[in-house]
This record gives sequence, structure tokens and C-alpha cells, in this order.
Amino acid sequence: MAIQGPIPVTFGQVFPHGCYTVGEVEPVKDFEASTNGRFVQARDKQTGELVWQIPVMDADPSLKAAQKTVAVKILAPVQPVPPAPVAGLPFTPVEFDGLTVTPYVNGAGRLAYSIKARQMLAPRTNTTTNTAKSNGKEVAA
Repeated sequence: MAIQGPIPVTFGQVFPHGCYTVGEVEPVKDFEASTNGRFVQARDKQTGELVWQIPVMDADPSLKAAQKTVAVKILAPVQPVPPAPVAGLPFTPVEFDGLTVTPYVNGAGRLAYSIKARQMLAPRTNTTTNTAKSNGKEVAA
């Protein structure tokens, strides 16, 4: 089979209605290496980069409440910084570049997807407001 490993996708394919941060960027724990109360941060198996994650809310109005919040993992040497909040919005709009999805079967036996990104930035275009522009802080490389 020609497809091996993470599948490259565009932001619009994963979040056609956009998405919003609903939490903080946190390091992902390497459960195999973390022992005796010692925290070891996970590294991506393909790139060796540190893995961070941020919970986001998918703005797709057709999703059920339980499907709206997902974690996006970000591969970066330092902790990524979310875009600045937008005045008048309760959540911060965010966009991701260098997205991949990896399908897997979860504990309930259902198909699920792990979403990884190379960059987190402010949306390039925003139909809700024209004040949200790229902040130039593309921390993740």
C-alpha cells in the first residue's frame, strides 16, 4: 500500500468551519518512559520532535456536543503559543498548518483519528471578524 504512517490533510479538510482553542497548550506524556512519578515528554516517532497538545472546539454546527472538542497534537521544539484572543469572541480562533491524521481503533472498538500539526497560528481569513489576522508567531517549525 502506498499510504504508510500519518496522512497529510489540509486545515479545511479537518475543520471546514474553523476551530477555537478551549484550553492551554500542554506537553504530552510519554507513558512508557514516565516512571516512578517522573514525567517524560513524548517525542514524535517519525521526527523526534517534542509533542504538545491543545484542546480545540470544532465549529461544525452539525456535530453532537461530545464530538466538538478534540485534541490537536503539535510537533515543536518549544511550547507553541496560541494566537492572541479576538475582542468580542468567547474563544480564540486558531488554525493549523502541516496537518496529518492517523487513524486508529480506540478502546471502544471505534475508528478514531489522531490529529497532528507542525504550526499553530491565527486564522488567515475569518468570516466572523476582520480583526483576526496572522500574528506572525509561527513558533512551531
